[in-house]
Amino acid sequence: MRIKLDENLPGSLAAALSALGHDADTVEQEGMQGQADPGVWRAAQHEGRFFITQDLDFSDVRRFRPGTHVGLMLVRLARPGRLALMRRILHAFEREDADKWSGCFVVLTDLKLRIHGAE
Repeated sequence: MRIKLDENLPGSLAAALSALGHDADTVEQEGMQGQADPGVWRAAQHEGRFFITQDLDFSDVRRFRPGTHVGLMLVRLARPGRLALMRRILHAFEREDADKWSGCFVVLTDLKLRIHGAE
């Protein structure tokens, strides 16, 4: 899976996801840090990358309807420290079939993984 990590996630997560066989890059690697959300989103879509973020600007499933984009994961942890984020996201990618998330709106919390798929 081709993945883009938002700047609110640990940059080292890209290497960890790459070790799992994914093509992962970050907003920082592309020199896009500090850019407005719409520009980051367009770049991820243009590159065909599944976008992972904690940013609540991406939380409206009606705005980011499944099937209208490459894919989006919104991560919402109670205590989103760097280590907690790394562990939870990697756990999801290790335990689930991430290829099935293509075009989906995925919400990852401390206890659940909810997949809103195209209808």
